[in-house]
Amino acid sequence: MNILIVSATSIEIESLLSNFTFSEKKNANLSSYTFRDFNIDVLITGVGMVSTAYCLGKVLQAYNYDLAINAGIAGCFDKNIPLGEVLNITTDCFPELGAEDGEYFLSLIDLKLLENDSFPFHNMELINESAINSAYINELTRVKGITVNTIHGNEENINKIKGLYFPITESMEGAAFMYACLIENLKHIQIRSVSNYVEKRNKASWNIPLALTNLNNTLLNILNE
Repeated sequence: MNILIVSATSIEIESLLSNFTFSEKKNANLSSYTFRDFNIDVLITGVGMVSTAYCLGKVLQAYNYDLAINAGIAGCFDKNIPLGEVLNITTDCFPELGAEDGEYFLSLIDLKLLENDSFPFHNMELINESAINSAYINELTRVKGITVNTIHGNEENINKIKGLYFPITESMEGAAFMYACLIENLKHIQIRSVSNYVEKRNKASWNIPLALTNLNNTLLNILNE
């Protein structure tokens, strides 16, 4: 089985990689490993949707995979979800893609630049319907995320985005990953661990070490399964 693991930074999956056997470096961003019966390519895209889209598009044109996994940490809008919980982001979108009209936001659909269900979107959302036979994956809470260029840290903007999209998580790469996989008809999953809550920036309340530990343990459990 050929698996592609996509992460913005190597730090986010460093613990997981220690379990793999290195094979070769295919390019500056892509390295090949083996683990049990799997051939695993690891793509480190860099932070943000632009670098993710470019790197992933380039790789998917050159290589074939049975499954792609986007792994990383995320901010969470729901404080009922504990820090460190690992989530399955099954719906994602680009909430900044549109135009401002005074106090109102106009989506591409509002602007008549995109039809309501233009592939791969469903009402401007990307929905992952990949069927993956995994008890560990099926036990993960399925949530909706948003993908942004600027992480939210202003209360007014946070309340506005929550009212428009009702997200649970936010990242800077997820929707770009899902868009590419949907276009290529590639089975995929976006797994993210909660490192912090989306609020006025307060790094003292973050728990990145816990999020990374839980993320990597979950990924390893899925592969072992």
